[in-house]
Amino acid sequence: MTATLPFSPDADDREVLRRRARALGFDVCRFAGATEGWAAKARLARFVEAGFHGSMGWMETTQARRGHPTAMWAEARSAIVLGMNYGPNFDPRVMRTQPDRAAISCYAQGDDYHELIKGRLKDLAGVLARETGQEVKVFVDTAPLMEKPLAERAGVGWQGKHTNLVSRDLGSWLFLGVILSAAEIEPDSAEIDHCGSCTACLDACPTAAFPAPYQLDARRCLSYLTIEHAGPWPEDLRAAMGNRVYGCDDCLAACPWNKFAQVASEIRLQARPELHAPPLADLAALDDAGFRALFRKSAVKRIGRDRFVRNVLYAIGNSGDASLRPVAARLMADPDPVVRDAAAWACKRLEGA
Repeated sequence: MTATLPFSPDADDREVLRRRARALGFDVCRFAGATEGWAAKARLARFVEAGFHGSMGWMETTQARRGHPTAMWAEARSAIVLGMNYGPNFDPRVMRTQPDRAAISCYAQGDDYHELIKGRLKDLAGVLARETGQEVKVFVDTAPLMEKPLAERAGVGWQGKHTNLVSRDLGSWLFLGVILSAAEIEPDSAEIDHCGSCTACLDACPTAAFPAPYQLDARRCLSYLTIEHAGPWPEDLRAAMGNRVYGCDDCLAACPWNKFAQVASEIRLQARPELHAPPLADLAALDDAGFRALFRKSAVKRIGRDRFVRNVLYAIGNSGDASLRPVAARLMADPDPVVRDAAAWACKRLEGA
């Protein structure tokens, strides 16, 4: 897995990199130019101007750096875009039929993809740097680089009407990583939009977070609310979340292109049993140490215990299960005021259950 593949002077260097990427567990490896103009800068500006980024102030403060890959790194000439499939072996929408259990987004039921992918990207980047003699930089969703427009330019997929990437070969379940290189590398052909007249993803959204196709108002998105938003939610959105306590897969799962999706081959990305539909009562009982122990390898750990338990209490309020009311009542004395507010709301919702 980690042995370096030699470059043959008679071989296409791009194909050698693709073989190395496959050996590292990536399902797709394609190339794009990093210097041409693109429309992503204008789309981002409209998104921020409309206030659709909500409390994610970092999107505004880093807007200039996000505008183009060379704004992030002036020496960038090429981008190698990697994709790793995390397709689930179940339809995540089925979890909505178990209101006393938690729906955790598929990508967070396995190991944190940031930690998994970054090391492998560095391995591939090292091969590229040694062969070209040019500097490289690695990105996995933690720096102000817009990966999805680059992935579209490289032909990995296209940004669908839900603004996420869709692949004709892998559907919607794809983690992205990018290597920027100062070397000039022949690009692959870009992908075109294959959404057609379909609106399945837009129709599936439980909170009507899409004001128009290809536009997302993050302030209404359950992924934003459960993960990025720190305070209490508007009450109508609390009721709409159902039992989704971390992220939401509805718009992704609704995409018809998922008929070509595959189950993740990387074992560390597959759901751990303890994170697949865990009981809400068990999650509500977590203290900080228990939270960190349960989610030590998962992306869920980044939001902390208080924000997570807030989400769990909203789900308890939506459960219609009177046996969960004492669980919520015990948290009305929690040290965190947002947790207390959520507990009071859940108890009120369950009064007549």
